[in-house]
Amino acid sequence: MTDAYAIIDATWPPAQFRRAGGFLIRDGQGGGSRVSCATLEVPLAEADIPAAEAAHRALGQIPRFMIRDGEDALDAVLEGRGYEAYDPVCLWSAPIETVQGEVPPVTAFAHWPPLQIARDLWCELDVGPERQAIMERVTGPKACVLGRKQDRAAGAAFVALHEDTAMLHALAVAPQFRRMGLARQMVHEAARWASDAGATRFEMIVTLVNDASNGLANDLGMEARAQYHYRRKEEAR
Repeated sequence: MTDAYAIIDATWPPAQFRRAGGFLIRDGQGGGSRVSCATLEVPLAEADIPAAEAAHRALGQIPRFMIRDGEDALDAVLEGRGYEAYDPVCLWSAPIETVQGEVPPVTAFAHWPPLQIARDLWCELDVGPERQAIMERVTGPKACVLGRKQDRAAGAAFVALHEDTAMLHALAVAPQFRRMGLARQMVHEAARWASDAGATRFEMIVTLVNDASNGLANDLGMEARAQYHYRRKEEAR
């Protein structure tokens, strides 16, 4: 199975990577923590942390680190340096056929480039230009999934492939259309498109506080593959 974090970087890529000591630094250009964090690539050397902080600041970013499974030592060192933990995340995974299902006519359809109505909807739901720019940087197969309810655009999501795995990002449904099954139908459409594009697995990343999306992943028969969280300085909030 392809490394989970390689899939994340390929399907939700930063503008560039830099190395600072033993850390890989992502230049996110305002696209959020996932594309603006540092990850540890070699055994931990505390002396590398100031270099990572300096590399972040050189990019105009707040120093922040992704803490992955098994990185307890880095987690403890950063806590000791005054970094707060935030945004714990679960990466859900399943064979592609597990998440496929029926999509009623005109309920969801995959396309690229995104229709302007999908872009506008994303902006309304806090997936603004900086995050949409991440989608444009993806070089592999990719699609926007537009969801519809009551004859209007009601949701949008982004799906992209890396090797044999599709990963879903930026799933957003307008508040008045939630709890109507639209997110499930959009996932089904994303899985249909991904299967046609050659994917054999389907994955999605969900913050642990998002009960609805975690419940959906569980209901779809997906399993937790990995977890991670971030650390940043408290004054950086």
